[in-house]
Amino acid sequence: MGTYAVIDLPEGKNYEAYRYLKSLEEKLSDYIEESEVSLINKNAGIRPVEVSPETLEVIKKALYVSQITNGAFDISVGALTIRAWRKREISEEEAKRLIDYRKIKVEQNKVFLEEKGMAIDLGGIGKGYAVQKAYEYLKTKEGFISIAGDLKVWGQKRLLAVYNPITKGILMEGVNKEDLCLSTSGNYLREHIFGKKNNLLQVTVAHTDCALADALSTGIFAMSEEEIKNLLEKHPDVGVLLLYQDGSIFTNRAFIEKFEYVIFK
Repeated sequence: MGTYAVIDLPEGKNYEAYRYLKSLEEKLSDYIEESEVSLINKNAGIRPVEVSPETLEVIKKALYVSQITNGAFDISVGALTIRAWRKREISEEEAKRLIDYRKIKVEQNKVFLEEKGMAIDLGGIGKGYAVQKAYEYLKTKEGFISIAGDLKVWGQKRLLAVYNPITKGILMEGVNKEDLCLSTSGNYLREHIFGKKNNLLQVTVAHTDCALADALSTGIFAMSEEEIKNLLEKHPDVGVLLLYQDGSIFTNRAFIEKFEYVIFK
């Protein structure tokens, strides 16, 4: 997945987790020519592609988040990130025209991109999905897995922290009350999320499902303040910690209640 992972599991399970994560990467990475996602992209506008249950599941979850964020999160951004920016196959203008999650069709175990030039990029959900699936696959009583900005802790209490890109220190720390996923998104390391104009610097989402946490942290970063407010009202189970460019923060009850205590630095 082109990044680092921290795995803390009962004895003998770390390598098993690594192998499973590697198997997911081989299906979901658009950097691997023969991955299922690459095959979907190669057949855009041509034919549906039969995929594994894992690829089908992550695409369905991505489309769900696209719906509830009104397209702020959209895996069809691959037309821009893959075809225009990385491969230079099409112009940026043409790529932006092709971004539309509603043109990703799922039928039974097949996925079809309606227009030639479209592409799927799972960068905004893939790491969280991988963490969640590893947890489900391993079935250990307790554990901790982190891939870049996405983590899951289960069966144990653990001191967790959220980075502050302004001070280069800790923004918040706390001990989880229950099994928990945290996902943090921002553009301060590299500009890779674009959307509506807002004053957000960083978004952290707390949720029980790491794939949803990952996608929502990306989507919320690209939404207007009014859209974020509406989303949180409709989905009160989504916990958020928002850091703004002026250093101010916002958090909601759903976030705080997932911890035994929190300390803001």
